[in-house]
Amino acid sequence: QVQLVESGGGLVQVGGSLRLSCAASGPDFSVHTFTWFRQAPGKEREFVAATSWTWTPYYGDFAKGRFTISRDSTKNTVYLEMNSLKPEDTALYSCAATLRRTLEPGRALDDYDYWGQGTQVTVSS
Repeated sequence: QVQLVESGGGLVQVGGSLRLSCAASGPDFSVHTFTWFRQAPGKEREFVAATSWTWTPYYGDFAKGRFTISRDSTKNTVYLEMNSLKPEDTALYSCAATLRRTLEPGRALDDYDYWGQGTQVTVSS
């Protein structure tokens, strides 16, 4: 069983930066795939970025060049560094995890077994 707790969200101005954290408890941190999703009001949840069980990073198109995902096995924590934030980045950001080993991280909600509660990011213009 894995528990995920996100933190680091908040209110930031356009062009600003935030670093989100996803603290994981439970075994086998190093071999889990961890993924960040986000959901804006009135929209479906969408894939943001993932760090696979091989520690390879993957990004949604909108995240490439602005967001960086990383993980620290000494702290059992996954990070999402977000730069050059835009109003359209406003959303609830959630961390998800799975032990399933696939060629690439899944981008659908049911590809994941564990979810955190999320952390709100609001970008003001």
